[in-house]
Amino acid sequence: MPRLHLRRRAAILLAGVLTAAGLAAAPAYATSPDVLLSEVYGGGGNSGAPYRNDFVELVNLGSAPVGLDGWSVQYASATGTSWQVTPLRGTIAPGAHLLVQEGAGGNATAPPLPAPDVTGTIAMSGTSGKVALVASVTALDCAAAGTPCRAAPGVRDFVGYGTANEAETAATPALSNTTSASRRGAPDTDDNAADFTVGAPAPEYSGGGTPPPPPPSVTPARIHEIQGAAHRSPLAGRKVATSGVVTAVGPRGFWLQDPAPDDDPATSEGVYVFANGRPTVSRGDAVGVTATVLEYRPSDPNLSLTELSAPRVTSTATGAAVPAPVLVGPGGRVAPTPVRTDAPGDVETSPVFDPTANALDFYESLEGMQVRVRDSVASGPTSSFGELPVLPGGAGSPRTVRGGVLYSYADSNPERVFLDDVLAPVPTATVGDRLPGNVDGVLDYSFGNYKLEALATPAVTGRPLPREVTRTPRGSELAVATFNVENLSPLDDQVKYDRLAAALVRNLAAPDIVAVEEIQDDTGAVNDGTVTARQTYARLVAAIAAAGGPRYDHRQIDPVDGADGGQPGGNIRVGFLFRTDRGLRFTDRPGADASTPNDVVRTGRGPRLRYSPGRVDPTDPAFTDSRKPLAGEFRFRGRPVFVVANHFNSKGGDQPLNGRFQPPARSSEPQRHAQAQVVRDFTDRLLAADRRARVVVLGDLNDFEFSRTTDILTAGGGLVDLPRTLPPPERYTYVFEGNSQVLDHILISPALARRGAYEYDIVHLDSEYPDQVSDHDPQVVRLRVG
Repeated sequence: MPRLHLRRRAAILLAGVLTAAGLAAAPAYATSPDVLLSEVYGGGGNSGAPYRNDFVELVNLGSAPVGLDGWSVQYASATGTSWQVTPLRGTIAPGAHLLVQEGAGGNATAPPLPAPDVTGTIAMSGTSGKVALVASVTALDCAAAGTPCRAAPGVRDFVGYGTANEAETAATPALSNTTSASRRGAPDTDDNAADFTVGAPAPEYSGGGTPPPPPPSVTPARIHEIQGAAHRSPLAGRKVATSGVVTAVGPRGFWLQDPAPDDDPATSEGVYVFANGRPTVSRGDAVGVTATVLEYRPSDPNLSLTELSAPRVTSTATGAAVPAPVLVGPGGRVAPTPVRTDAPGDVETSPVFDPTANALDFYESLEGMQVRVRDSVASGPTSSFGELPVLPGGAGSPRTVRGGVLYSYADSNPERVFLDDVLAPVPTATVGDRLPGNVDGVLDYSFGNYKLEALATPAVTGRPLPREVTRTPRGSELAVATFNVENLSPLDDQVKYDRLAAALVRNLAAPDIVAVEEIQDDTGAVNDGTVTARQTYARLVAAIAAAGGPRYDHRQIDPVDGADGGQPGGNIRVGFLFRTDRGLRFTDRPGADASTPNDVVRTGRGPRLRYSPGRVDPTDPAFTDSRKPLAGEFRFRGRPVFVVANHFNSKGGDQPLNGRFQPPARSSEPQRHAQAQVVRDFTDRLLAADRRARVVVLGDLNDFEFSRTTDILTAGGGLVDLPRTLPPPERYTYVFEGNSQVLDHILISPALARRGAYEYDIVHLDSEYPDQVSDHDPQVVRLRVG
């Protein structure tokens, strides 16, 4: 159930006990002279929810008890045709209610329902859906019967809410985390919109169980007592009364800080107050707040954020002194390098909380407080999400040659601070740009990172960072490059094609062979079964020629529709662009399709490929829902060169560096390891046939030069990974959340890797800039193929 932000209302109760004689004439849809649906609620356990579980409430408006054995409450989504069933039991007395508890949301600290009479597990939508009271436990199948569900046999009552595609006459308005649909009373007019009103949930049970819990008492607490020296509040789920000074006001809440802190740096003095709408308070207001302490977690594996929910706010003064911000970085509090030093596992349940040793604890101790960074340097470009990673004081190591900071397993650079745009726009910046002076804000957490919500847009001092240009290959050199063109399709505007062409012609100096990754089919992300990419290649080749480049040809194999992962409908694949004007030609050996495995054939003149182009073991489980490698055989000045283009499994499923579980699980790795082994086995067959074979393996491997994926490809000297040959400050092809790292590789066989036989260059022209044409930097190797 999603997090929704709508207001509560006062409870509305059913008015009195009505008899069947008091009801309207024969209803037009579901028929029940006695038992009806009286309340429906689907926001249980969501943010701000007054109860932990969804529920459905029944009422008996008749004059006699009604047995419910063999009856059920059933639920379907707003447009769904599949009904979930909760069987009922027992008897409901005249004038009495019966409470059916359903599924719980993610907020386990929300109060429980009054003792339910029946318990189910259905997860209802908090906004829109359909509920039926049925005199049967068989799931409704209205589509098969060809009748509306509200008039299906056995349906005693029916409620559609929100955008439900079926209701009695008209659906009720949409519900929320804090509102239910409650019956106004009698008569039942068979019009859900007229019969029900939307307001605060008021569940009533039969009275046969434990009575509802009394309203929660209010606990006086200072903010540092609410936060505690831990990732989760010791007062979670409790109603508290606290006070402080408003430090910042956001679109749906405000930040509150105690002006009289305790002497424990492990406990934060600030907290976010979730008001579920634009607050009426202003920065500098002194206020008292009575609210429920909530640990809000939008999804795992994020850390939870301590909030005050459903607040009652009382202003006591205006123009109060706002607490001074805490300086983070050189000259102030400095984040430790280790993210965690205790045993692996769930950070929030760990008994260890040490801000001096653990970076996550360090930032947790400042959560919700005013924080300052000074004289920062951008370690990544401003993202499309309005985030800018910076190094406070310019401190951080090891640095790249162009001002970024390098990622490693041992050091994920927790000194990075993310400026976010919730309160003020974030400036556009490039790696290495400086933000002179102070940037003040409040420390928040979202999407796997602690973030500084800047109070005002910082100034940026740019510096020259020219996009790199590699040299032109000499006549005897074969230039081989790899370039991830980021979901290129005919749906892209001509500007993207022109910029890619300019990069290939000018920055990469028109390489002889280019392995291209993320070429989409001819209809792009339209999921219509198209797999051909002739238009995509044709537009790119034409743009290269228009940019003054040579005429390129291409080779590729269309994938099976939907089988290679990536953007749904796009059918991304790898392929080759190649020049034909410098003594290079492609050796065509047709016959392979998307599922045909390539092989190495031994001949008296050395190895050759059975198919060229041909895919490398495309049906191997390692390549399930992932791009298949493409092997092609070229001849340069009469000599064979074997090239294998790759795009390994994405890191998309890995846990965040600053998430709840430490160390973060890299669940995407095993598939890349298996893919690397398949490619290694293939190149081993080439080298077994001729140890002097000229082999190039390249592409977006989605893994680091120090990873096991790369180790598998290079073990025993089989291939040489060229990123590993560079000085460490030059080893990066990608900048993710301010961490510079290698994802793209060129690997070459020993015959090509002898001293003086190659020259390798990662051409930094995209990853460090906010105006990227691709999120990857290309790279090129110039080979002497004598």
